[in-house]
Amino acid sequence: MKTQPDVLAERFDIDEFPSSPLPPSYNIAPTQKVAAVVAEDGKRQLRMLHWGLIPSWAKDPTIGNKMINARAETVAEKPSFRGAFKARRCLIIADRFYEWRKTDSGKQPYHVKMEDGSPFAFAGLWETWKNGEEIRSCAIITTGANDLMNEIHHRMPVILPPENYGVWLDPDFDEKGALVDLLKPYPSDEMEAYAVSRRVNRSLNNEPSVVEPAA
Repeated sequence: MKTQPDVLAERFDIDEFPSSPLPPSYNIAPTQKVAAVVAEDGKRQLRMLHWGLIPSWAKDPTIGNKMINARAETVAEKPSFRGAFKARRCLIIADRFYEWRKTDSGKQPYHVKMEDGSPFAFAGLWETWKNGEEIRSCAIITTGANDLMNEIHHRMPVILPPENYGVWLDPDFDEKGALVDLLKPYPSDEMEAYAVSRRVNRSLNNEPSVVEPAA
């Protein structure tokens, strides 16, 4: 993500930012830090969370390595996610993401974004894990693909429209059915996707060139 903090503050109504500047990133991988908006103490706070949710009851934090995503179809009931779904929901902020399409020559990465290039929010969950140290972690909720994404992969992250940010972040709102109803594929006509270099398969390749269309 490379969107400036002032743009994020306006779009997501953020009250508090981390003390350290947000570095631009073009290739974030699971187990790294992602920017997320959480509602705590009556404020919307931007936090850097570990991508890979670690349940509070986990004995070993490495369980988070397998919990980067939560399926919309089961998130409200699965023990690893249901507590966070009820009371610890977040907006995971991005201005692009990658998905991989299977081809005869291997997996081809695609760069996916809004047509106008604006930042957006994945529906996310967050937890705090403590055992001598404290780790705040998150997972992205996924759903079935829209028409655009279905050409690449059968699933996609849940992208929430701005009018749903408030209810999603509200820790006191726990009407399961209403929350599950928000977990829908985002409209295809507001998105675009194009193939990029397989250099993006390696997270150390984190520079602007990785988002350029494949030759």
